[in-house]
Amino acid sequence: MNDRRKESRDVKNSIGRAFFAALALVLQIGWIVSLLDRAGTSFPYVQFATELLALVVAVAIINQRRSAASKNLWILLVLTLPVLGLILYLLVGQPWATHTMRKRYESIDRSLILNLQQDPDVLHALEVEDAGAAAQMRYLQAWCKFPAYRNTQVEFHADTDQAFGALKAELKKARKFIFMEYHAIECSSCFFEIEEILAERARAGVEVRLFYDDVGSVAFIDRGFVRRMEAQGVQCRAFNPILPIASAFMNNRDHRKITVIDGRVGFTGGYNLADEYFNRGVAPKSSIWSSTFGRKAESETQRVSALTHPYGYWKDTGVLLRGDAVRSLTMLFLEMWNAEKRMDNDFQRYICKEQDKNLSDGYVQPYADSPLDNERVGENVYMNLLKNARRYCWITTPYLILDDEMTEELTLAAKRGVDVRIITPGIPDKKLVYRLTRSYYAQLARCGVRIYEFTPGFMHAKQMLSDDSTAVVGTINLDYRSLYLHFEDAVLLYRCSAVRDVRADFEATFPRCREVTADYGRGRPLHTRLVQSLLRLLAPLL
Repeated sequence: MNDRRKESRDVKNSIGRAFFAALALVLQIGWIVSLLDRAGTSFPYVQFATELLALVVAVAIINQRRSAASKNLWILLVLTLPVLGLILYLLVGQPWATHTMRKRYESIDRSLILNLQQDPDVLHALEVEDAGAAAQMRYLQAWCKFPAYRNTQVEFHADTDQAFGALKAELKKARKFIFMEYHAIECSSCFFEIEEILAERARAGVEVRLFYDDVGSVAFIDRGFVRRMEAQGVQCRAFNPILPIASAFMNNRDHRKITVIDGRVGFTGGYNLADEYFNRGVAPKSSIWSSTFGRKAESETQRVSALTHPYGYWKDTGVLLRGDAVRSLTMLFLEMWNAEKRMDNDFQRYICKEQDKNLSDGYVQPYADSPLDNERVGENVYMNLLKNARRYCWITTPYLILDDEMTEELTLAAKRGVDVRIITPGIPDKKLVYRLTRSYYAQLARCGVRIYEFTPGFMHAKQMLSDDSTAVVGTINLDYRSLYLHFEDAVLLYRCSAVRDVRADFEATFPRCREVTADYGRGRPLHTRLVQSLLRLLAPLL
């Protein structure tokens, strides 16, 4: 273990490479802006054409299918800074920028969809049982091609120690293949434990594939990580590698967290393969922030948690699936793996057709969200749960950056008497985003939404629970990046025994939170409102 600790200190990261790529991007944009400005000064018709184009683009943005906040930001940029605004819009703001990648994913998905067939008896049985729940699952099946399943057992993990132990135990049982896809991987104690298992399974003849997001892991590993894993028999790829050229697709990241073992067992949830998610490591000497508006943490809980993590106690959750629903997680991994570099032609060999029987534990529907299909799957599922809630709807999210549509659903549910509660972090990982998250509290609180901050530390779980019957657990935050820009995944659960476990987790978490509803139900100082308004304007870019 001492050798492993030394190795973790010796592992290089890719921050220098990321800095170089960012600098190159800024220089490229700056050069184009300077060139067009000089052309506009020398040739008045160039400036006129630029301003006319900016006006045309602004009108086009008004008619696009996107959130009002996003429209307002892009229109303001394009009209006030025509040259820079047009360049940024053409680079990351308009849907045609990712046309090439969109076609590539469509080609892969046409092959994958054939392997995900909906059993009509499942939806028919659900229709008889609950027409509202059936409508929710029918949306995901009809429009997004994700089947609903019954023969599936669900195990909810209320903390990452439980999840990590289950993950290692199942990895050791692998006989055919292991697929792992994570936004962030860190070469430190937690991953070393996983790496040893993967290397041992690879030596035993198991096909092992590891997939990570290059931006998500940039602070933890360098490009030599791929060679290191492949030297141990583990196939390894980085999603959308950072390049020093202007690319629209660079803004779209893989935020999914998926493990599939032999097509029989699947994991997903909020945690990555890095020490902070499992509350390992030592906090720096910098002050630990509590939920009490920037004061240093004073509670015994916060002092203890500060010893193990710079953000206090890191709270995260996940689920383990056994049975038919693992097929969808298998296909989601293969989608990303083959979209990066086509390798598989026979997807059927990874579908387990001999699942254990009598695993039925309610209805289970894994699904994903993609920034390339113009369908806001993650947001639509959340809003449908809010629409159908009758008694309560409880939510955890690390970031609360809402568009008008989601804000309206949250407040309308509260106004009609639904007990709407949202748990956010008490100690932030990003202070600017934390301030932005708090800017939404007042409007929600005035309409009856109850806001809680998790005082022991950072709340990273992404889940929603409604009426003791329906829950969502996955990777999808309530912010613009998750809902519009990232590749995400989650599992919709209906009347599974795990739904009771999700409720129990909420009930155990509320006493560890400080309710701040009353603090934000009153007026805020003028300077606070001005700062928050500016942050809200920039929210679609954060």
